[in-house]
Amino acid sequence: MKNWIEAARLRTLPLSLSGIILGGLLAKWKDCFDGIIFGLSCLTTILFQILSNFANDYGDGVKGTDNENRIGPARAIQSGAITQKQMYNGIIITIILSLISAIVLLAYAFIPDYWNEFFIFIGLGVACILAALFYTMGKKPYGYMGLGDIFVFLFFGWVSVIGSEFLYTKTFTWDTLLPASAVGLFSVAVLNLNNMRDMDSDKLSHKKTLALRIGFTNAKYYQLILMNLPFILCLIFLLIHQDKFIIKMENLSSITPFIFFILFIPDTQLRRKILAVKNPKELDKYMKPTALLALAFAVLFGMGLSL
Repeated sequence: MKNWIEAARLRTLPLSLSGIILGGLLAKWKDCFDGIIFGLSCLTTILFQILSNFANDYGDGVKGTDNENRIGPARAIQSGAITQKQMYNGIIITIILSLISAIVLLAYAFIPDYWNEFFIFIGLGVACILAALFYTMGKKPYGYMGLGDIFVFLFFGWVSVIGSEFLYTKTFTWDTLLPASAVGLFSVAVLNLNNMRDMDSDKLSHKKTLALRIGFTNAKYYQLILMNLPFILCLIFLLIHQDKFIIKMENLSSITPFIFFILFIPDTQLRRKILAVKNPKELDKYMKPTALLALAFAVLFGMGLSL
């Protein structure tokens, strides 16, 4: 059990929940929140993330990408804690659990009044499973072609935030793309740190991540964009709704939507430390703070709106 818990990489779960939490808080802002939808959304997302982690472990283990040259924590197949066959069976079981959770969630959210949306989201759930599997699995995994950043941005950002909000509201507004993109960019920032850290071993394994393609120095500048742009996007969102968020000193409640800007201080400190790094191995210690920053950003921005 301990080996499976480690293989599930629980430290990655808060980041995967960021978009779901923000989607729920956006729904609360629009007076459409439902606790059952929120709980089932979190469960489904956790299962999708665990599936992705199992598949990543399996794909990199089979291809030999996870080897003695890897810098981060040892993976389950790499260390021999779990065999390839056991991991494959674990992936199958997690797929089944993910589908059950997703179907229950969608049935509760859409049936009996929104059958078209139900089937569309079933397709979206299948797409999430396929994206989790083929990041490193298969003959041509997209993670080995430098496409991981795009998929993480789409699924951790747009699909997570916009999709989860739609479960409550049954409507889509284009401006939601702004906070959804902010969460997506922070998620890519964590992936980019991981890819910068693993550049040397990825090069030997022919895993051509975007960080490896653009080089270590450019990848650090790319990291700065990924960690700066979310603040700008969410500020634009607030300006679009400025009729609701006008700062008045006599009305403190009008200031709360801007509370997420307090995170710009730790964000700046973290960016400076990352920019100063010369040895890729040193980046491992900044992955967890970046993931927690992403979670805090989603929570504070959403709470600022909904309070």
